Amino acid sequence: MTGKITALDLASRELSEATKAYFAKCEEKLGLVPNVLRAYAFDEKKLRAFTDMYNDLMLGESGLSKLEREMIAVAVSSINHCYYCLTAHGAAVRQLSGDPALGEMMVMNFRTAELSPRQAAMLEFAVKLTEQPAKIVEADRAALRNAGFSDRDIWDIASTAAFFNMSNRVAAAIDMRPNDEYHAMAR
Repeated sequence: MTGKITALDLASRELSEATKAYFAKCEEKLGLVPNVLRAYAFDEKKLRAFTDMYNDLMLGESGLSKLEREMIAVAVSSINHCYYCLTAHGAAVRQLSGDPALGEMMVMNFRTAELSPRQAAMLEFAVKLTEQPAKIVEADRAALRNAGFSDRDIWDIASTAAFFNMSNRVAAAIDMRPNDEYHAMAR
């Protein structure tokens, strides 16, 4: 890891044993501690809230695959031009799909990728929710149902898109930098 993680100078505190253990688990599973976690570590209550929501949305029980959830993260982050999330979650799409080109297409323009009708409907909804949330109507939910999504899946698509919209804005506001390691992953 090189340089500062964010543009903010927040006093770092001694990490609790639970947070140290969580960071050690990240290091073991991912080979790194994501900078987003280090950025939130100045306030362990905020870090726990962030990680609890992230882990539930991205790793919890869902009708959406892990790849589909990562695809939502990238499509939303592409609209928002979030450098951190495009780098980190673009790497996740590459890893989960086994297709480096898909990861790059998702970052640049998901519409250039060969997606299933289900994936295309999901991403169009996530992008509309990002760009024009007040214009989501029943026809948008019906399109997802027609693509095979349950109402619970629609909730998960919306929640994942909303979470990344929030995360993108925080990352932009504080100039959060991705771990250097993400750039080389799954290429």
